[in-house]
Amino acid sequence: MLSKEEQVQYSRHILLNEIGVKGQLKLKEAKVLVIGAGGLGCPILQYLTAAGVGTLGIIDNDVVDQTNLQRQILYTVDDVGKPKVEVAVKRLARLNPFVQFQIFNENLTIKNALSLFKAFDVIVDGSDNFQTRYLCNDTAVIVNKPLVYGSIFKFEGQVSVFNFNDSGTYRCLYPTPPKPDTSPNCSDIGVMGVLPGIIGGLQANEVIKIICGLKGVLANKLLVFDVLSMRQIILSFSKTDESKILKLEEDYNVFCGIESVDQDILMEDLLKNTSNYNLLDVREISEREQHHIGGLHIPLGQLQERYHEISTNKPLVVYCKSGMRSKKAILFLRDVLLNTTLINLRNGLPVKFLIKN
Repeated sequence: MLSKEEQVQYSRHILLNEIGVKGQLKLKEAKVLVIGAGGLGCPILQYLTAAGVGTLGIIDNDVVDQTNLQRQILYTVDDVGKPKVEVAVKRLARLNPFVQFQIFNENLTIKNALSLFKAFDVIVDGSDNFQTRYLCNDTAVIVNKPLVYGSIFKFEGQVSVFNFNDSGTYRCLYPTPPKPDTSPNCSDIGVMGVLPGIIGGLQANEVIKIICGLKGVLANKLLVFDVLSMRQIILSFSKTDESKILKLEEDYNVFCGIESVDQDILMEDLLKNTSNYNLLDVREISEREQHHIGGLHIPLGQLQERYHEISTNKPLVVYCKSGMRSKKAILFLRDVLLNTTLINLRNGLPVKFLIKN
């Protein structure tokens, strides 16, 4: 049942014949897991909380960074350095006291994905990398849960619903992942600040439609939206044999071609022997200006033109924020610095080691 307070809070939903009290009760009883509390995750979480989804799970192990504030509107400057899941729940609880939250301050991995997905009714993918997207897709298929997908790239976003009523899946659209050097994320190329809000809002809309049994769910359809031209198109696709997933990949980093770095090093070990290495920072200029641990600075996008500036008299440790761009850099540098030992800074720069200029 809905309490008197809930009836007031959700009155505008209840007035809709297509939702009404029955639909609002379905929302109250639903359990939704949101992957990522970043650009897409923020609006997804805000609208699902406001809509009255009874239980919201949030998984993300990142902390708030100043560069997030341009688009991740759950956070403020006072939250920089704090775990996103903890900050998000504090804000969301103030929006709707009738929602229960389950937070997981960790990465989604092959070790926890199956058990997590089984505990929820609908999965929402707000991730920003192909490894997680394939992991989300495959897990959703195995446990037979609908997956609401969203992605953003500069000025364009995509939305679809996979594995809903025997519909197609992410692999039907993208059977194989792109090469690492052809799939930059917003840390590499930027993103329009309002785009995640639009796409995340559309994802939340699909979740509500699924739960309430409304028409028009984007199953076997891909919505593409461009914020510059304001053009929106919906493409149809068919279910293929790629949708048949029997087990998870052994390693999604390997599957996506980015886990082929021969050596890596932890920050603690690097700091013990810094003089034994050359350092290469492949982050953007704005990130470098905020903090760094020294070494040559060449943004990943400029590496192909400037790699000749790199000293090769010592093993080279390549670093970035999370360890992902540095892996991509090493894949390229292997072919041009043939006699240099290339080492990835595992997990990127921990906040506690940041050295401000």
